Amino acid sequence: MPTLQQIAAAAEIGMRAMRPSTPDAAREALRLLADALHGDAASLVWMDPFDGEHRELAGIGYPAPTARSLARDFARTPWFGLAMTETLPPSISAEKEQTFRRGWFYEEHIAPAGFRDGMTGVLRRRGRYVGLIHLSSTTDGAFDEEARRVLASVMPALATMADACGRAEDAVPADDSAALVHGASVVELPHRKPPPVLDDPAFRHVMAEFAAVDGDRLPLLWPVDRTWHRVTLVRPEPPARRPGAVLVRSRPAAIPYGLTGRELDVLTRLAMGRSNQAIAEEFFLSPRTIHTHVEHILHKTGTATRAEAAALAMRESVIRPVPGLPRHAGVRHFVV
Repeated sequence: MPTLQQIAAAAEIGMRAMRPSTPDAAREALRLLADALHGDAASLVWMDPFDGEHRELAGIGYPAPTARSLARDFARTPWFGLAMTETLPPSISAEKEQTFRRGWFYEEHIAPAGFRDGMTGVLRRRGRYVGLIHLSSTTDGAFDEEARRVLASVMPALATMADACGRAEDAVPADDSAALVHGASVVELPHRKPPPVLDDPAFRHVMAEFAAVDGDRLPLLWPVDRTWHRVTLVRPEPPARRPGAVLVRSRPAAIPYGLTGRELDVLTRLAMGRSNQAIAEEFFLSPRTIHTHVEHILHKTGTATRAEAAALAMRESVIRPVPGLPRHAGVRHFVV
């Protein structure tokens, strides 16, 4: 039977999995797990959906070379295949043939670090493989079948922490299309269609500028085949929060206040602080035409001045950002 400490640790780890995933939160969950099972080291490994590589989300107790090997190399060993097929996480001491203890990975990476027993659990969430949990002890025979069962009981919570795509999907409203993007790589999320805006090269420029600046969020409007979409660019939470990664979500939505596409473009530039003359030169229109657009914008939005209209555009994200402009203008101006 599990001890009270093990039951309490499992409950606490489950609660932590419901919160935003961070390396610190995952590290604390590993401490709780190691204490409950008398382990000396633990590592939570996630599979990067962009390149399929395994990376450590959090770890405690392992020397850096051992932690790197467990994240990078273990999935290339025969013992990874064994763990994938086992009902309970396999342990070194419980393996009858002791092939792992005699194998190159143990001899090169585990034994030199002083560990004599260990368990590895395969993490799955919603039927998808998402990563691994490693737990090691300097004591031979530390992990019996009861320990394996306790580890198995917390693996769904650990899988939630390690699930990059699932974490991203959880942050997306039910009816939105969404995808994770990193450079030219697009990772579709489970049960979501990829946003159609990703097919527009101009939008890709907006996304690239967002990825390159500080800030966590950029809401905007963008047209696709004459249908406008409410689009939000977000820095994904860990583990998918890597430099340059963007969570893109979108849904069809009319431009607010009955504005036309041209009026939206003019309002965006008002929010950037541009003059009628500058806007006219950009669009190859007369200042009088731009003045008329501004009058229509004020009337439709119920604002009295350009400044009020600009504030409304910023507050309600009634904008279509302009890529390629100097610092503090264009896309950068609207990132929050």
